[in-house]
Amino acid sequence: MVVSYSQERYELEQIIPMLEPELGRWLGRFKSLTPPQKYSIVSIMQGKSTLIAAPTGSGKTLAVFLSIINTLLKMGKEGKLEDKVYCIYISPLKALDYDIEKNLNQPLEAIYRYAEKENSYIPQIRVGVRTGDTSQAERVKMLKKPPHILVTTPESVAILLVAPKFRENLKSVKWVIVDEIHEICNNKRGVHLSLSLERLQALALDKIVRIGLSATIHPIEEVARYLVGYNKDGTERDCTVVDTRFVKPIELKVLCPVKDLVHTNASKASYKMYKLITDLISLHKTTLIFTNTRSGTERVVYQLSKLKVVDGDELAAHHGSLSKELRRDIEDRLKHGLMRAVVTSTSLELGIDVGSIEGVVQIGSPKSVSKCLQRVGRSGHSLKKVSKGYLIPLERDDLMEDAVIVSEAKKGSLDRVHIPKNCLDVLSQHVVGMAIERRWGEEAAYELVKSSYNYRDLPYSVFKSVLKYLSGGYEQLEGHRVYGKIWYDDVEKVFGRRGILIRVIYSTNIGTIPENVHVKVLTLNNRWVGMIEEEFLERLRPGDVFLLGGKPYEFKYSKGLTAYVTPAEGEKPTVPTWFSEMLPLSFDTAESIGRFREKVFSMLDLKVPKKQILETISKETSSDSYASESIYSYFKTQIDFLNYLRVKERHSDKVIMVENYVGERREQNFIFHTVFGRRVNEALSRIYAYVITKYAKRNVSVTITDSGFILTIPRHIPLDIRKIVNIVSKENARHLLIEAIKNTELLRRRFRHCASRALMVLRNYKGHEITVNRQQSNAQLLMQIVEEFEDFPVLQEAYREIIEDLMDVENALRIIDDVELGRRRFIFLPQCDLPSPFSHDMLLSGYSDMVLMEDKKALLKALYDEVVSRVKEQQKKNLAKE
Repeated sequence: MVVSYSQERYELEQIIPMLEPELGRWLGRFKSLTPPQKYSIVSIMQGKSTLIAAPTGSGKTLAVFLSIINTLLKMGKEGKLEDKVYCIYISPLKALDYDIEKNLNQPLEAIYRYAEKENSYIPQIRVGVRTGDTSQAERVKMLKKPPHILVTTPESVAILLVAPKFRENLKSVKWVIVDEIHEICNNKRGVHLSLSLERLQALALDKIVRIGLSATIHPIEEVARYLVGYNKDGTERDCTVVDTRFVKPIELKVLCPVKDLVHTNASKASYKMYKLITDLISLHKTTLIFTNTRSGTERVVYQLSKLKVVDGDELAAHHGSLSKELRRDIEDRLKHGLMRAVVTSTSLELGIDVGSIEGVVQIGSPKSVSKCLQRVGRSGHSLKKVSKGYLIPLERDDLMEDAVIVSEAKKGSLDRVHIPKNCLDVLSQHVVGMAIERRWGEEAAYELVKSSYNYRDLPYSVFKSVLKYLSGGYEQLEGHRVYGKIWYDDVEKVFGRRGILIRVIYSTNIGTIPENVHVKVLTLNNRWVGMIEEEFLERLRPGDVFLLGGKPYEFKYSKGLTAYVTPAEGEKPTVPTWFSEMLPLSFDTAESIGRFREKVFSMLDLKVPKKQILETISKETSSDSYASESIYSYFKTQIDFLNYLRVKERHSDKVIMVENYVGERREQNFIFHTVFGRRVNEALSRIYAYVITKYAKRNVSVTITDSGFILTIPRHIPLDIRKIVNIVSKENARHLLIEAIKNTELLRRRFRHCASRALMVLRNYKGHEITVNRQQSNAQLLMQIVEEFEDFPVLQEAYREIIEDLMDVENALRIIDDVELGRRRFIFLPQCDLPSPFSHDMLLSGYSDMVLMEDKKALLKALYDEVVSRVKEQQKKNLAKE
């Protein structure tokens, strides 16, 4: 293995003599180095590519820039520092870019002051920021006098690689820093960056030292390989790992706002939650409050404002929909200790320097251990201070997730990151970029692409299919204005750019983030209903019921950016409107919940005293008495229900219970207790629903949550669910899933995204923005055409993106394989007119929109009480018989 761990530790007094005197004097003002600094500074000085994993506030950035600034100072003194770029710092957020520029200029200004006092010469080390927000005047200035350290985003790197004049300044790059690498590598921005780094290395005169920074990442060796890529011969490049992830003390607690999550009415539960949050705010100088949705953020700020918890200017919301100026103002006020509480969704979880936050509140489940630690790590912004996090559940499944996340965090567990592979739309974009750079030999280009971790297994035939598409190899597309972007000589095996407009097309259409738009919702007779997010629309299937304006509507079909619905009075919503906003539960955390279930059920079956079980839950999960009691009663009522059905098996990570619940309207609900997270459950549910539709000739309604899914057949018609499950195998599951997503909104929308990235459907042309509606219409027409072609790369990518990135087909296949090999098993419960307590939140997930929270609470209480009543009745009969 070429990934190695840094073992040598250097103290401050050993590092200072290695530095230029001015820099050494500045560093000497610190009492000591932090753990990541002790293990990484010398590694970077020695020119080793390094991945540093360490908590927020542990001095990672200083560790990196110390040796870089030192080398640049030395070069300047020797007269070797030219007007070129030597270091590129890349972050996922523009706000981080400006943050790092400020933090970099502080030590530089201090060094200049030292030099001034001593009348010694210090060369000016320039730091510059280049993002999409950078003005044209600043860009021209940067071209004339390039920064030695360029702070930028992944997209800007790709643009600079084809900028004819600025490109020359990149040949001197010696270091590339990728900050918050866990946030970049798990999506197509990371794939995009990986290819940009390989192109940058091909341009550079020397080997580039790559440095990755992250607070929470796993598996660390896979991320190291992503960072550095592969040599031309396919061997791994060297990477030194500095793993100091768990050096900072962290304190996590699960706090339940009410004693009984089932019977407390919605208004009282809400009041108690805000009272709890108010108490936490009063305990800390500054509190950061995380919600899981933007709408949730606004709602919490509104309620806290009404309660006058703090002065109006000491409380604010922070999320991506706010203006850049407003966000920066809130960040600056946080840094200067002028805020008592800030509520956010995701925008403040990354490493923007927001000063000394004393406590973090998480409302609802953070959905993974890594996300929890990332968010809570924003508090106690130094290694000596404890990071304090308070997790407040809103319902029982939330509570289970919070408890297990805290338990796993205490053990040092982290969730595995998903790194997309062989994305053909991103590859298409980069091949065009490479063609703009120069004429390429086919084999040399393929060699460069395979140097990226994301494409190390890319088949040559697939690479050739991308060249065919980009060079206009499908003549039928030209009639729809899809022209070749490159020329390709299949005999000489070379390619290059085609046409004078291609550089402009590339630069104005680059990137991987799809445009977020709203979709009009109309009834079939064109009556206006409202607006929904496009991301929500893509998850809808005909027959799905959702709430809009407080009323239920059934989705029928869409056309462009218009969705058509019919009123569905009295119908239960099957898809909550926040569904697309919610983070999915990670597979690793979900598996931990399965193991936790087994442990608690085992204690109950062994008749362990309640007090002892409560103590175990409280100790393992850091839950308060209300939370521990709620967890206990949740399991106790579930075990009573299973006993009522005379079922001896219990839920666990190895046992998948399937209920056969007949509802009030005689509809049949097959409830799969698959605690695998929504990505896996979406794959499994679509496979089984497709099999029912195809083989049983029944329409199926699907409800999906992180804890499982429900397949509903409208009327009570006999269906043997065992046969349906047995039809699915590891060999046919992937094919069944692909068949299941054909002709869906999901495929149509994702095809547009992929076609846009692959420069097939343009967002900008000759200075004009093309509307998303027009893009979608063009994409739907093109999709009909390319479906006739064999293995057309853009369509293949749309399928791959859906089943591998949006869903989790690999873990779904693993579960199916485990069942076939006997490592997991399905337990089919007898038919019943009552759903089990574990299924209640699933059944009522569509009611989780706040407008119907009272309704949901009433239904939840009714279901729960009916189960308890039925179980007690059965127990009385059993006693009477005895």
